[in-house]
Amino acid sequence: MIDAPLSIRAFDAADTDAVIALWLEAFPEYGDTSRPQRNPHLSIKNKLTTQPELFFVAVAGARIVGTVMAGYDGHRGWMYSLAVDFACRRHGIGTRLVRHAEAALAARGCPKVNLQVLSVKADIRGFYEALGYRVDDVVSLGKRLDLVCDAG
Repeated sequence: MIDAPLSIRAFDAADTDAVIALWLEAFPEYGDTSRPQRNPHLSIKNKLTTQPELFFVAVAGARIVGTVMAGYDGHRGWMYSLAVDFACRRHGIGTRLVRHAEAALAARGCPKVNLQVLSVKADIRGFYEALGYRVDDVVSLGKRLDLVCDAG
């Protein structure tokens, strides 16, 4: 439940513990810190070295109730780590965070933003579709670089 005005601002290092607690609730797979992409401490550390101004938190009173990260490589933008406190969902926080990240990317000249949703997460896909996102006719490919580096 939201009992204070909501604001969105850039992440500050003092937000780390609150953000990690939120992510552990929203992304249970983050409990497996043996995989770099699932280690919230590493995710934050890496983001603070690459476009940290595109890491946003939603704050109600003094409480962090949402996050979103964005990035822009000069060709297209990406959005990830959108999370909203379970008790605060269905109050427009996710929508406000997405719109905030979109505006920040557009201000940099970004013409398109991409994001990925696991195919089993139909409810999450529905959220983004309600905001105007559509499935692109592409196949997402990935490669684990940490395994390549370890083998070398």
